[in-house]
Amino acid sequence: MAGADERLRRLKWVTEAALAHLSIADLLAALLERVQSLLEVDTVAVLLLDAAAEQLVATAARGIEAEVRQGVRIPLGRGFAGRVAAEKKPVILPQVDHTTVLNPILWEHGIRSLLGVPLLASGSVIGVLHVGTLGARQFTADDAQLLEIVADRVASAIQSRQAQAQQAAAGLLQRSLLPARLPVVPGLEMAARYVPAERGGVSGDWYDVFVLPSGGLCVVVGDVVGRGFAAAEEMGQLRSTLRAHAFFSSDPAEALTRLNQQVQHFDRPRMMATAQLAMLEPSFERLHLSSAGHLPPVLALAGEHASLVDVRNDPPVGVSNGRPRRSTTIAVPEGALLCFYTDGLVERRAIPLDVGLKDLCAAVVAGPVESVCTRIMGRLVGDNPPADDIAVLVLRRKPLDEIGTLEVAPPAQLVEEGPR
Repeated sequence: MAGADERLRRLKWVTEAALAHLSIADLLAALLERVQSLLEVDTVAVLLLDAAAEQLVATAARGIEAEVRQGVRIPLGRGFAGRVAAEKKPVILPQVDHTTVLNPILWEHGIRSLLGVPLLASGSVIGVLHVGTLGARQFTADDAQLLEIVADRVASAIQSRQAQAQQAAAGLLQRSLLPARLPVVPGLEMAARYVPAERGGVSGDWYDVFVLPSGGLCVVVGDVVGRGFAAAEEMGQLRSTLRAHAFFSSDPAEALTRLNQQVQHFDRPRMMATAQLAMLEPSFERLHLSSAGHLPPVLALAGEHASLVDVRNDPPVGVSNGRPRRSTTIAVPEGALLCFYTDGLVERRAIPLDVGLKDLCAAVVAGPVESVCTRIMGRLVGDNPPADDIAVLVLRRKPLDEIGTLEVAPPAQLVEEGPR
């Protein structure tokens, strides 16, 4: 075996810059090959933590590829790898059999000794790295220390690649779930803006607009607590579920109640989101609105100053207070404009929320929607980098003198077109 000084010198070779461009799969394959050479072992494996399932998943292996090909999963605290993860410290196993190892592949393959160390990121376990030999070998404390140093570098590399991959996937998911274009509805005009936070990352902000079977229109705006892939994934699930409930309900409070019951019943006990669901009647003369912890929309009437809608506010999705959710009904006269938004538009550091809401009301007027969106973003964002994601949706009921004859369509026409 190489001397200690030589092995320490070769540590730099394990995660050198030449590996920086590789994908997670290719990176792990290269790292395992180098770890196998560095420690002069017969097998190397990486199991990454599936936190939701509380299991270690065989992700990459060299010498025992069957672990990965057979989808081996080890519960935390059980077996060799589970013990390494639970104890967060190296484990040396001089005897490998059914009494010491949970995974039969290890002893069936002929492995006689094992050394495993946790993969740690900011003190939290993200996986386990273990090495083994087919011949008799007594791993030492020096071997364990060396593998821990390697594990630190491997964990850092894995975490970096995972963050990049999750960021890309979350961005793609979020973009795919935002409407590519707003529906064309005779008698209405709509415009929207979506601006990600300057600091990067992906959040759970979303908006949605679709035609209901009645010929009315449903408008949703929401914000999942948190950032990253988990928030984007939860946003996608809420969007789809809320669409289904709204499609078969004429009461926004009922739709939000069912959504909340579903979230609390199934596997999202810690998920929380604010949401606002509005249903415009087929005549467009009235709007029924229910709010789950979300900021109220702004209403501007022709020739009047805009103001916040006095909507009853109930707990966010994922939270219940034992009381029924409520709906608020408001009139929407011809020429009226409604502005829905997420809190990133009005919440600013060191400035009270009331000031942001006042500025928003001052920016909203009952005019052409694209001009209003430009006015809102110019006044509330300007040249300042957004600290949080911003979603804005503006909807205006056109006056009769702006509606051309080609635009007029009976409700049945809208039912045939359906959501777009």
